[in-house]
Amino acid sequence: MKTLYVFLIFVAVAIVQLFVPAQMIFNRETVLKEGTVYKFKTRPVDPNDPFRGKYINLQYDINTLKTDDTLWQRKEEGYVYLIKDADGFAEATSISREKPDLNEDYVIAEISWYNKNTKEVGINLPFNRYYMEESKADAAEEAYRDAQRDSLPDNTYALVHIKNGRAVLADVLIDNISIKDHVKNDRN
Repeated sequence: MKTLYVFLIFVAVAIVQLFVPAQMIFNRETVLKEGTVYKFKTRPVDPNDPFRGKYINLQYDINTLKTDDTLWQRKEEGYVYLIKDADGFAEATSISREKPDLNEDYVIAEISWYNKNTKEVGINLPFNRYYMEESKADAAEEAYRDAQRDSLPDNTYALVHIKNGRAVLADVLIDNISIKDHVKNDRN
C-alpha cells in the first residue's frame, strides 16, 4: 500500500513537471499567434547573463509617462496602455493601477522612478532582453550599435506581440531585416 502511494506521488510530480513548461510554451505561442503586433523603438546595450547566455539589452523610447497619480513607488507595477502610431510604432498613452478592459492593449511595467515636479513616471518594460545564439551575439550587437548611430529615424526596433497584458519579444529588426538575418548576411 505504501508503495502505491509513493508511486502515485511520483506520477503526480512528473505530471506537474511536464505541465508547467508546457503551459508556459502554450501561453507564449498563444500571444505570438493572437496578440497585437507592436514595433518599439529601441536603444542598445550589450550585457551577458552567465546562466542564460548572450543577449541584447533593449532600452525603449517609451520609458517615461505623464501621470496625475502622485503615489507611484519604485518597483511597483502599473498597467501601461498602448496604441499604434501611423507607422505601427507603439505609443504609451497612460499608466494606471487599474487593469484595463480586454478591448485595450496594455503591458504590465515596473516603475523605476516618479518625479513629483514633472508628474512623470519612469517605466521598465518586461521585454528588455533579446537572446542570441552565442556565436552570433557579438556580430549582432555590433550591427545594432552601427544602426543606432545611423541618422535614419526608426531603423532599429523590437517586434513585440501583446495580448491581455502578456508580451512576447518576437524579433529585433535593423532596417526592416531581422537581426538574425542581418548577421547571417554580414558573415557571407
